[in-house]
Amino acid sequence: MNRFASDARRVAMMPIWAAQLLTGAKSFMDNPLIGSEALNQRGLHTGRVALAHRLAAFRRDRLAGLLSPADRATFDHDGFIVQRDFLPPDHFAALLQQVQSHRGDARETVQGNAITRRVALDPATLQRLPALRQLLDLPAWTGPIRYAGSFDTEPVNYIQTILTHSKDGPDDPQCDLHADTFHPTVKAWLFLTDVPEDEGPFTYVAGSHRFTPERRAWERAVSLGMAQQENRLTRRGSFRVRPDELASIGLPPPTKLAVPANTLVVADTHGFHARGPSVRPTKRVEIWAYGRRNPFVPWTGLDLWTIPALGRRRSPMFWKFGDTLEAMGIKRNVWRPLQNVGPFDDA
Repeated sequence: MNRFASDARRVAMMPIWAAQLLTGAKSFMDNPLIGSEALNQRGLHTGRVALAHRLAAFRRDRLAGLLSPADRATFDHDGFIVQRDFLPPDHFAALLQQVQSHRGDARETVQGNAITRRVALDPATLQRLPALRQLLDLPAWTGPIRYAGSFDTEPVNYIQTILTHSKDGPDDPQCDLHADTFHPTVKAWLFLTDVPEDEGPFTYVAGSHRFTPERRAWERAVSLGMAQQENRLTRRGSFRVRPDELASIGLPPPTKLAVPANTLVVADTHGFHARGPSVRPTKRVEIWAYGRRNPFVPWTGLDLWTIPALGRRRSPMFWKFGDTLEAMGIKRNVWRPLQNVGPFDDA
């Protein structure tokens, strides 16, 4: 009876699993088609990666005017751009003061020995943070993020705090070099605190966002080795890479982006990246954004979340949906609620 029920479920789910092949679904554990060694032997995984990259390049061509030719050339070559002294001094000072003074609802999650705290930037919160609201509307902020993400849409924005070595636990998994998913995506950081080289700097392997023949061969090998793969996050589609593998993929050593406050970093997180190791407990505060849409559509817009009044309510909506699933006993929400907390508070 159990086997019959299992077989019946597989038959019922097969159309859904097949449809997910044309979405951003990435887990080799949750979708048996994505995780099929036979299909990946025939090129399913590498074919999805290649198609996603071609479509991202097509969309970026249409968004080329959103950033300067110099920044576009740097991004296309390296996979990231760095802009120091991003905001005028008076704007940055006002932004920093408002974030330092802010208290309200937030969420936290724990990964290994690190805590990530996020404040959702919904309209009510932004009303209390006018310098931050002004930032989110600046073309200098929106342009690079939309070009890197290859979509002319509103990213998800937070005030984010990273507290390293704040819990007893294993090493922070974000310190392992990895690609977020199989297709081009974007993350951005405007650092409100200095980031020294030995205090968890953002680290990136320049050029690793490009789908070269060497990267194709590596992706194929990983996709065919899932049966022996021990890393859970790799099995879920966020491939980890060892530093000693980079040369064989034609890539340089990672670059640690030790930068002062008021530096903007925008990166394609299909490229290999990590949070650098920290030699002591640290607190990093930043304005953080990410964007990820279906990689298999050719258009750059047509997204309801682009409407600021809707898109800026997205994070609280998703958190509350997670709370609902937990209340129903379906799945625990890893983002735990906090009240009357500030981004610069200790753990």
